[in-house]
This record gives sequence, C-alpha cells and structure tokens, in this order.
Amino acid sequence: MTEALDRLAARAEIVKLARVLGVSEQHLEFLQDVPAADIRTLRDQATETLHSAHQSVLRKLVSASGIIPVPVLVTLAQKAFGPLLSARLAGLLDGDRGVAIALKLPAPFLADVAAELDPRRAGHIISGLPPDTVAAVSRELRRREDWITLGRFVGGVPAEIAEAGLAELNERQVLEVAFVVDDKSSLSALVERQPAERCAAYAHAADEYDLWHALFDLLAHLDDDLRERLVAAGVGEDPDLSARARERAAELGVESLLT
Repeated sequence: MTEALDRLAARAEIVKLARVLGVSEQHLEFLQDVPAADIRTLRDQATETLHSAHQSVLRKLVSASGIIPVPVLVTLAQKAFGPLLSARLAGLLDGDRGVAIALKLPAPFLADVAAELDPRRAGHIISGLPPDTVAAVSRELRRREDWITLGRFVGGVPAEIAEAGLAELNERQVLEVAFVVDDKSSLSALVERQPAERCAAYAHAADEYDLWHALFDLLAHLDDDLRERLVAAGVGEDPDLSARARERAAELGVESLLT
C-alpha cells in the first residue's frame, strides 16, 4: 500500500516538475521510481533558482515603484513588465500595495501572473485578495485547464481563499487539482466542508474521466472517517461503479482505501 501511494505521489511530482522545467511529462518518466520527496526537492531547488535570479535588480525596481501611482504600475505591469517579471516583483512588494495593484488588473492577466508565481513568496498578497477576485482568477485558470497553478494555490493559501477557488470547479476539476496540490494536509478540511452530494460525485467523475489515480490519492490524504464517508457515498450504492473502482484500485495496489 505504501509503495503504491509512493508511486502516485511520484507521478504527481513529475507532472509538477515538468511544468517548472518547461518540458513534457514523458521526458521525465525515468524519474518514476525516484522517491517523491527527492523529486519535490529537485523541483523546489529549480523554483528557488528561477525566483532568486537577479534579486538585486528586482529590489531596485520595487524600490523605484514606491513613488509611482498604482494606476501607472497597473499599466506598466501589463504593457512593460509582463506576467513573468510581475510575478517575480510580487514577492518583493508590500502586501497592501500588491493587493491594490492586483485589484486593478484583469483576471486573465492575474491568471498569467499566477502561472509564474511562487505562492510561498506572495502569500502576503494572495491572503489579502477578496473572494470575488480569487473566484474570477480561478474561473480563468479553469478555462485554461491549468490545474497545476490552481493546485499550488489550494495548498498554500488560507482556507477561505482556497474554498473560493474550489467553488468554481466541478468534481472532475477538483480531482485534477487535488492530485497536484503541494500541501495535501489541508484536503480533509476542504473536502469536509463540501456538500454531501458533491462528495458522492467524485467517484462518478473518476470513472467517467479515468481519474481513479487522482481519487485514490485524494482518499489517501483524508481523515479515516471522512474517507469512509466518501467511499460509502460514492460507490457504496452502485454495484457496477463499485466493481470498477475495486478493479482499478487493485491495478494500482491501493485496495485497502476502499475497505
């Protein structure tokens, strides 16, 4: 069981590392037998290297921006800096000023910035955004099917911010996002607050879209009682669905998650 879950974790880490390096997942398949923690370390090191580059220049830009009115900075972000540089600068901005700028930027541009952003560096800004802004950006990322960016933020922001984002997703999309969340310790609390009928739909989504690996990974990170309720609601009353779930669980070596 532990070995099977380790393979699922490694699979998720490969997906995220491929995104950071800008390569396809197939290029990194040779890492499948490497412990997930080691792949995560490599990803963190790559992210740190990318975000730490040219820090002295970026700090000078942030210092200079302190005397520029917010509306002008909003224009500069879109017309001159672009998403990548804006993301690097966001981690260095004062929280209130960063929020003031973000609130004046259109959701598509914020989604572009989010894709380049390390949430750990900009948590002081993200946590200050109102739920409607988070929802608008989540809808844009959903439209792009950018599950990795959504997953980075679900595990690294306050619960109310994560909930505002997840509320914009259907069950298939929640499974896609949950599979690539970095900090999965928050998943139990988030799932527990979902309506009961929505929890029951996760198994149907896994079956319809071949996302059993994502569902099993989610189940593995839930509290025991919540996992039992989710399994009972999702497959307990549908013999055919239950049979397919147990077949896929056996293939992946995680049968005990359904008992």
